[in-house]
Amino acid sequence: MNKNIILLFFIMFFIGTDTFIVSPLLPMLRDTFGISVEQSGWIVSAYALGYAVFALIAGPLSDGWNRKKVLLFGLLGFGVFTLLCGFAADFWAMFAFRFLAGISAAFASPQVWATIPQLVQPHKILKAMGVVTAGLAVSQMLGVPIGSYLATSGWQTPFIMIGCGTFLLVILAAVLLPSLPAVLQQHKAPSIGNRYRSLLHGSTPKVAFLAYFLFQLGNFAAFSFIGTWLSDKFSLNIASIGTVILFLGLGNTFSSLFGSSLVNKVGPRHSLIYGVIFIGLLYLLLPYLPSVTYVEITYFLIFLILGMIFPLMMSLLQTLSATARGTISSLANSSMYLGTTVGSFTAGILYAHTGGFISVSLFTVLCFSMSLILLLRSGVLPSSSRSPAS
Repeated sequence: MNKNIILLFFIMFFIGTDTFIVSPLLPMLRDTFGISVEQSGWIVSAYALGYAVFALIAGPLSDGWNRKKVLLFGLLGFGVFTLLCGFAADFWAMFAFRFLAGISAAFASPQVWATIPQLVQPHKILKAMGVVTAGLAVSQMLGVPIGSYLATSGWQTPFIMIGCGTFLLVILAAVLLPSLPAVLQQHKAPSIGNRYRSLLHGSTPKVAFLAYFLFQLGNFAAFSFIGTWLSDKFSLNIASIGTVILFLGLGNTFSSLFGSSLVNKVGPRHSLIYGVIFIGLLYLLLPYLPSVTYVEITYFLIFLILGMIFPLMMSLLQTLSATARGTISSLANSSMYLGTTVGSFTAGILYAHTGGFISVSLFTVLCFSMSLILLLRSGVLPSSSRSPAS
């Protein structure tokens, strides 16, 4: 396999691990900083907010820059600010470092997806995308549980290890990646505003991106408080929470490796409809499960289906324009992290004041339902007989 694609896999693995690691650490960070449940949600939201805001400008701007340089500087900042999280003395220091780490990731992550067509032949792009996407799935399966186990020696350890590992990736990227010159000349490229106006012209893209935002809003509302709920309901320690999340990531990884064949067999339209309905039912059931074993099985199934739905949605969004795929990726990433920000904040309020995880699950199901309705009305969903790329 192309060594550069393997490198991109590990870059997404580290970014994904840093994105998800805070969820199982929230109970420990809440006690360490002496903050409320609602405030702890902002530790997740800080990173997501930084990413969501700056992804909107980072992606379009980088179309006029050398992608390798943007990736290196973004990764370097990501490593520095993640490392500093391990030395945060209070809640506000942690908030600031997570926010800055999110900004850095907003410059690094879009370059990963945008460089793949420049690194591989056209007929290998889809396979390469799958390999790099698997980096995010494996980060849930292995990165987050490993981080949880490392946190048994102190909550600082995962942040320090991720930061140091990122510095190694910066060195490898500097040595291995070829120069990736700008696709658009800066003086000829349309303005950022014009790119977004062109992309969002008409109702279909607006409704499709709103549907994607609602889906991620519900997804991350539930995900952000997994660790808190498992700690409160089953009195699990940080290592045991990591074990539960191992099953979550295992389901996501299986989907990344084998889900595309099932989607092709069932058809994208039916896969999306049945998948959203199925995970909605599982989230309704989840708060009432009597043991950790049942929770592990249910999370495995939820993220098995999510692992198929996520790339399917991204593929549908990519069909909106053949000439603005970098901007589409940036807007999709921004929508996802904006959903993370609002979802974490909303989930914190719901969890603390309106019934605990039951209300969070209901909120997630509501978001999924609205997302599916909007996707069906948008016209972006193809018939079951053809793929999104056709």
